[in-house]
Amino acid sequence: MVQQAGETADEAAAETVEEVAGEAAAEAAAEVSAERRELEEQRKLADEHYQRYLRTQADFDNFRRRSRQEKEDFAKYASGKLIEQLLPIVDNFERAIAVSKDNSDHEALLKGVDMIFRQFDAVLAAEGLQRIESVGQPFNPEFHQAIMQVESEEHEEGTVVEEVQKGYMLKDKVLRPSMVKVSG
Repeated sequence: MVQQAGETADEAAAETVEEVAGEAAAEAAAEVSAERRELEEQRKLADEHYQRYLRTQADFDNFRRRSRQEKEDFAKYASGKLIEQLLPIVDNFERAIAVSKDNSDHEALLKGVDMIFRQFDAVLAAEGLQRIESVGQPFNPEFHQAIMQVESEEHEEGTVVEEVQKGYMLKDKVLRPSMVKVSG
């Protein structure tokens, strides 16, 4: 009887071990299954992020290409607005030349050319071009290019006494310095 009780206890223990092992295996299997689902979700998420990254990279490449093209087009056609404003002046010059061939009235031709010059000057001023005032000003190497030094009793030393060629600025940048004679 003792033997039977021992066998029953052993069997019960074995069954308990098997149950515990089965439960542990089931829990481990469930845990592995949950981990696999989590891993699969993370893979899907990583793939979504990678696809989003690829789209963003493609969008950026397209943006860069468009920007470069717009910059090239801007540089190519930047002078278009100015040229469009100068075309009426060219037309007026052509009219003045055509009229002067048929007419010997030099006074009218001079008046017409002066009007065209003022029109041309107004277009350039509207674009930001301005003359550099030189005569009577102190010599400034940023705005003036001295080509000669002359003796002058009416101007103090270092003063611009004569402008040989006009200088121009475009907004705040010197395009061409004035060529001047300076008192010495």
